[in-house]
Amino acid sequence: MPEITAITPQKHDKTRCNIEVDGRFFCGMELETVMRYRLKAGLSVTGEELSAMQLESEKTTAFDKALSYLSVSMKTEKQMRDYLKKKGYLEGVIDHVVAKLKEYGYIDDALYSASYSSSVSKRKGKRLIAAELKRKGVGDDAIESALSSIESETESAENVLKKYLRGKSLDKPTWQKAYRYLIGKGFDFDTAKSALKSLGEMGEEEE
Repeated sequence: MPEITAITPQKHDKTRCNIEVDGRFFCGMELETVMRYRLKAGLSVTGEELSAMQLESEKTTAFDKALSYLSVSMKTEKQMRDYLKKKGYLEGVIDHVVAKLKEYGYIDDALYSASYSSSVSKRKGKRLIAAELKRKGVGDDAIESALSSIESETESAENVLKKYLRGKSLDKPTWQKAYRYLIGKGFDFDTAKSALKSLGEMGEEEE
């Protein structure tokens, strides 16, 4: 039968312990839960029993930690799941917490996408915004909806370009680097070329 081989306090949260079963990390658990069930090294216990202990006693604690995590900024479902998993919570607890957060409107990937796109669209192109949202676990439909609210990227590309060119000599190598810079910021080829042409023409007129 599986056996608890170690119970050690977590480095960044002294109220929680890491539990190892047969020499391998199994889950994190509140110290209070460990004491309540009198868990200790050498105790024989199944994974199902440990999961049940965590699920029953840690729903509220996990929910409170999730709210604290959200208090800093909005999060996607994937970010929340990754955070709770890093804390050592098992899937049953994580599913419960995420379902509650969605029910109360604290997690909404579509709303997150719209807010994020609006906040960064002045300095990033649609391609980069889409890639970043994808990494955050947002679905394609939510990403497409968020990007559709960005009417034009031309002005944003020109502003990004102006900042990049500040203090630089306007020679051919600089323009080539500027073009690559705009592409790296997620603007498409036509938008980048349009921004370069606009500012290039301005520079020639001033000369």
